[in-house]
Amino acid sequence: MPARTVKVASASGLHARPAALFSQAASEQPVLVTIETAEGNAVRASSILMLLTLNVNHGDEVTLRAEGERAEEALDHLAALLEKDLDAEFA
Repeated sequence: MPARTVKVASASGLHARPAALFSQAASEQPVLVTIETAEGNAVRASSILMLLTLNVNHGDEVTLRAEGERAEEALDHLAALLEKDLDAEFA
């Protein structure tokens, strides 16, 4: 199963607007993507409510995982999104 580990660049982590933007992008992918914290909590990346329960802050590392056709492409897209400061970019 392909995976990507990424540091979250958004100033507020995965809260509010960044979580909404990320979950929307994840729901548009052709494969199911999960996001996992260092503590091992894995949730569906497309669920904003589940993202918020992870309590991911700026600079935290998360691991994205996906399986199936186009999984690598989906992970590349979502990892690149997390590496941007979504708070500043979409303010």
